[in-house]
Amino acid sequence: MSNRRKIGAVMLALCSAPASAETLHDAVLAALSGNPSLAAVEARQDALAEGTEQARAQGRLSASADASGGYSRFDYAKGGAGAVTASLPVWTGGRVPYAVEAAKGDADAGEQGVRDARAALILQVVSAYADILFNQQAVAITRADIELLEQQVAEARARYKLGKNTMADVSQLEAQLASAQATLAGAEMTLATSEADYRAIVGHAPGLLAPPSRLAGLPPTMEEARELALAGNPQYLQSLRAADAASARIGEARAAGAPSIALGGSYGYGLNVADNSGFVHDANVGVTLRIPLLTGGLVASQERAASARYRAARFDADAAVREVTRAADSAWASLSGARARVAANRSRVDAADLALRAVRAEYGFDLRTTLDVLLADESLRSAQLALALSQSDELVAQAALLRAAGELDVQAFSGNDG
Repeated sequence: MSNRRKIGAVMLALCSAPASAETLHDAVLAALSGNPSLAAVEARQDALAEGTEQARAQGRLSASADASGGYSRFDYAKGGAGAVTASLPVWTGGRVPYAVEAAKGDADAGEQGVRDARAALILQVVSAYADILFNQQAVAITRADIELLEQQVAEARARYKLGKNTMADVSQLEAQLASAQATLAGAEMTLATSEADYRAIVGHAPGLLAPPSRLAGLPPTMEEARELALAGNPQYLQSLRAADAASARIGEARAAGAPSIALGGSYGYGLNVADNSGFVHDANVGVTLRIPLLTGGLVASQERAASARYRAARFDADAAVREVTRAADSAWASLSGARARVAANRSRVDAADLALRAVRAEYGFDLRTTLDVLLADESLRSAQLALALSQSDELVAQAALLRAAGELDVQAFSGNDG
């Protein structure tokens, strides 16, 4: 089999995976459903979301029951008492509404944090997937190169016996073969390492992976990528929601110095065990008015602190605008560069393959030396590895651009089912 056919068979095997191969969509779904780090983030968000209900509870009716019993050494009696107390806030000076608004802002910010954690995990999956695809291709390319070099060594030895080659020619090819075998050992080690990374992220061994197609939802221009980032990037939206929560806490701190009104009542009952008699211990219903007169400057200080936190949150939001814009620009530049490298490396592979075939044909007529064959073979292998690497870089750059635009989710991989 010719060099071109062998290389073509390798690339065809890499680019046409069987139906049982795991797709990038499968890997993303597996990671999202079973990654413990993401599950921990989601659990913390569930706890954070309860803050809104807890804030509302401060303005609702509350009741408690208390009971006591014992022995009195003065009247030599045993007895007990029980009481039920209830309280209903009527006016809190705005403290409860502001607390609810602040808690809702925290929960909304947390939701955006979960979105960002999911996007970060998906990007990790894509990077691990791309690494394995490249390393699998590197191993396959090197094995094909070893097979070709073994044939060339055998051919060189035959030509040496016929007096057409020198022992130096044979030794050069044997050295190149040994170098390729060492490269294969390193490629297999790198592949094993990337498979370990994949298992840690996705939750299972990769097996055979299917090369993915173009991800869905990619913005067509850098300007649109920026617009999407400012409209949907979770890091930016999280900073805005955090600023909303900080703003509400200014009102909550101010409300601590406002009057409050509550309805309250209690009913208590006592029992004397000695004569088995019961009696009403306490019963009342009333309105409680609380007016803070002097707080030692505490309320004013808390309000100033809340205002300072709000200013910091606004500055964080302004910084997030710059960061998401930078991320979108950087991701767009990386994707553009990766696409250009893929196109250039495809041309490089075609040219290197043509050159190797020509050199080998001329070598058969003693028009080329063994060194010429080795250089052409090395050039083709380098071109193939460069193409595989640039294709992996393009895949990661696509995912990075979608993350910057706030569009990196499962739907982006819906077209990668095989």
